[in-house]
Amino acid sequence: MEQFDVIVIGGGAAGLSGALTLARARRAVAVVDAGEPRNAPAAGVHNYLTRDGMSPAALVAQGRAEVTRYGGTILDGVVRGARRTSDGFEIDLDGGGRLAGRRLLVASGLVDELPDVAGLRERWGRDVVHCPYCHGWEVRDKAIGVLGSGAVAADRALLFRQWSPDVVLFTHTAAPLTPEQAERLAARGVRVVEGEVVAVEVDGDRVAGLRLAGGEVVAREVVAVTSRMVASSPVLADLGLKPVEHPMGAGMAYPAGPTGQTDVPGVWVAGNVTDLMAQVISAAAQGVMAGAAINHDLVDEDADRAVAAQLSGNHAKTIP
Repeated sequence: MEQFDVIVIGGGAAGLSGALTLARARRAVAVVDAGEPRNAPAAGVHNYLTRDGMSPAALVAQGRAEVTRYGGTILDGVVRGARRTSDGFEIDLDGGGRLAGRRLLVASGLVDELPDVAGLRERWGRDVVHCPYCHGWEVRDKAIGVLGSGAVAADRALLFRQWSPDVVLFTHTAAPLTPEQAERLAARGVRVVEGEVVAVEVDGDRVAGLRLAGGEVVAREVVAVTSRMVASSPVLADLGLKPVEHPMGAGMAYPAGPTGQTDVPGVWVAGNVTDLMAQVISAAAQGVMAGAAINHDLVDEDADRAVAAQLSGNHAKTIP
């Protein structure tokens, strides 16, 4: 069984940034990645200074190369579970392999749960989008339909209005608008369409509109949705950690301290697994912070072990 200082679970921006920090600190680090990034359908990463527009696949490929350049190990695979040992942790890989590490950094991301509307998932990340800061520029001036769900429907419609003058809010399953919300939407020229949406209409390879339960199709070029973001990790579950509901009802994530340290000693988290709203650049920053904190923790442990060994050796010399 291979032994490492740190095992990083998840090879996106957060995990690779943490691994890079640790590898540069001359730690033996392994990254285990399932190859299923959340942003895979997107054409490019945005708001990442010097990397704006870079494809998610290219960003990961370059990140992997940088980690391995400093001696890090990249493993393709799925982690099935974990357990604590006397010297840290062991993780189980699909196919029966095992790895041992003194510390764990979990950066396995999240899953977007979309509203139950036919055709929505197939267009996800292309012309069905969720984050205006990630995709707003790319859909500017297009006919945008905001699919209402949860408590933020009106706010989301006003937000996308910044990028296009042609925004329609479909109330769908959202709560009825308050008079104040209706007034603000009308003042900004956002039309409101009542009724449940049942399907996304597609013409060729692009969104053409949204079909209501009554059969009417409202022409749209882009659909903006609010996904429920859920972080789930078999590793963290095995170690006794549970996700908690986001204070704004956006989904479930694992709580952690400022550097990503969890309530389980030796286990850190970074990226969307702990911060549902983190974009790629902020997830990468969290990985760096977690990596530095883990290295500092290991430095303390190494010093403690060295002192104990020295004291033990001195004690042995004094025995007649």
